Amino acid sequence: MISIVDDDELSRATMENLVTSLGFSARTFASAEAFLQSSSVGETRCLILDVQMPKMSGLELQEHLSQHGIDLPVIFITAFLDETAKARALNAGAICFLDKPSGLRGPELVDCLRMALSRGEGSAPST
Repeated sequence: MISIVDDDELSRATMENLVTSLGFSARTFASAEAFLQSSSVGETRCLILDVQMPKMSGLELQEHLSQHGIDLPVIFITAFLDETAKARALNAGAICFLDKPSGLRGPELVDCLRMALSRGEGSAPST
């Protein structure tokens, strides 16, 4: 299960289509709060997060999960590339930090998913 948390509906749909085309199941959430309130937290093998969202940002969600002992591979994606946010995310253990919209196309997201899913147990299917 890949969970996608992004307040932009088009980005969520694009990422969901890519993830499912690779043979994975995906669930999408319009906010960090919606993800946290769902039953998907325990089923998630990888989390794709937008950095800038209303209320709780992707970085804040990553921190919240870590503080609660939930260790998920995280791929960040953002329309506003910020080196400080990138450094913070990567230092906290993020697998990748991609920019929109180019990170939603091409092999970058696929490569990041493979890295994230090969971490620990399990691995990404070959394509």
